[in-house]
Amino acid sequence: MDFRPRRSVLYMPSSNARALEKAKTIACDGLILDLEDAVAPDDKPAAREAACAAVTSGEYGNRELTIRVNGADTEWHDDDLAAACAAGPDAIVVPKVSSADAVLELVEAMAGHDAPAHTKLWAMVETPYAMLHAEEIASASDRLTVLVMGTNDLAKELYAEHVPGRQPLLAGLGLALLAARATGKAIIDGVYNDVKNLDGFLAECRQGREMGFDGKTLIHPGQVEGANEAFAPSDQAIEDARGILAAWEARDSGVVTYNGRMIENLHVESAQRTLAIAEAIAAL
Repeated sequence: MDFRPRRSVLYMPSSNARALEKAKTIACDGLILDLEDAVAPDDKPAAREAACAAVTSGEYGNRELTIRVNGADTEWHDDDLAAACAAGPDAIVVPKVSSADAVLELVEAMAGHDAPAHTKLWAMVETPYAMLHAEEIASASDRLTVLVMGTNDLAKELYAEHVPGRQPLLAGLGLALLAARATGKAIIDGVYNDVKNLDGFLAECRQGREMGFDGKTLIHPGQVEGANEAFAPSDQAIEDARGILAAWEARDSGVVTYNGRMIENLHVESAQRTLAIAEAIAAL
């Protein structure tokens, strides 16, 4: 079972040379080198150049390197996409993807710019329309491998408030999760805005993990450790997974149990996934 950890995916402003340098030492699973929200209009051309240079530098170890381009409705999008395709990151992240047609247009444009095969598409879903069409978006192309939740924009579009527990957003988050799992795509939870509220952040990480997200997008290096821990299997989960598989392997006939619980195929598959995740994290 191939699995790439995406517990912690950190946005870094590509206009900030110090941030790009610091990112080489941050223990996150992935980086989103941002050309969009975090970059002022006058700085966008220089940020584009800096992000592409970072991707081709070979100085970021095993971190998954992605570039977030400006949206398709902006004056910078075409130049961003062309440059990102030439740089060949692990993925190109596109904001406000709201339809299957948008995915197909992006995939066609990436092919037109000769993006290497390893450069995938990550689609940000961040509007009510995108939530309601998430399955169509996720299944539109094999090049699209990850859905990224844009929870700030979703809250804005819903006229919702940011509250602990995220009750106003749960319907949309659930639809996107269903779409990702139905189509075999990864899905990364949205950002937590209050970087000084560690308890609130950790609670939201736990919620995201319990819901089934693969990891969380982050806006501050101080959030990496908490996300890495929250979205990794616990020692107890790993021990239980090994015990379940051992019990299953030793079965002769009849009912298989582990710690008094009946074991079925679905438990075996979950245990295998837990160990695959643990091994992939250890390999980092």
